[in-house]
Amino acid sequence: MSILELMIKRRSIRSFSKKMIPEQDLEAMIEAIRWAPSAGNLQSRKFFFIRNQQKKEELVAAALGQSFIAQAPMVIVACLDRRISMRYGDRGINLYAIQDVAAGIMNLMLVAQERGLGTCWVGAFNEFEVHEILDMPDFLRPVAIIPVGYPARMVEGAPKRMPREETVVFVG
Repeated sequence: MSILELMIKRRSIRSFSKKMIPEQDLEAMIEAIRWAPSAGNLQSRKFFFIRNQQKKEELVAAALGQSFIAQAPMVIVACLDRRISMRYGDRGINLYAIQDVAAGIMNLMLVAQERGLGTCWVGAFNEFEVHEILDMPDFLRPVAIIPVGYPARMVEGAPKRMPREETVVFVG
């Protein structure tokens, strides 16, 4: 399957089977994160891979009760590293590091899709609580929670997309 086909078929999955994720699939997702592009190649991101059920339940509470998070066999918390500011100042923290994390997330989501795994990009959560739950150093900021696992059921149909004319502007 081409990368574009993977992108088109990918769906946000909110219902997971209990089947565990093979180590080789976890390793592939880690490599996908590692090879994502980053500003100045600083790789200002850190990803926490969580299997512990108690921690996943705590993340559900921090994520406004989104219970499907705890159903996934693996939950990944993607964080930016504020130390990028030493090179890029505020723009590094407020833009480049977020882009770095987002590129890593998309890479891991595409590799997960390729391997038959489902994911969901969760942005609604209390950052302070997630920071505390995972006992993060102060220079890390949680940006997204991504539950990962085999879909319990497939999502039918594709979500509507904006027309090309409203998405892209050709200049010159």
